[in-house]
Amino acid sequence: MTDPKFVKRKKPNYKKAIILVIILIIIIIIFLNIDRLIEGLFVIQ
Repeated sequence: MTDPKFVKRKKPNYKKAIILVIILIIIIIIFLNIDRLIEGLFVIQ
């Protein structure tokens, strides 16, 4: 990454980083509980 855009970084965007971390945590929780969610869906139907 020798692009000038990547070299000149004044300060990282904390809001984007926090949102990405939250999304990752939500995805991990969904993957861990997906079997339970599928079971719940089939029980309701």
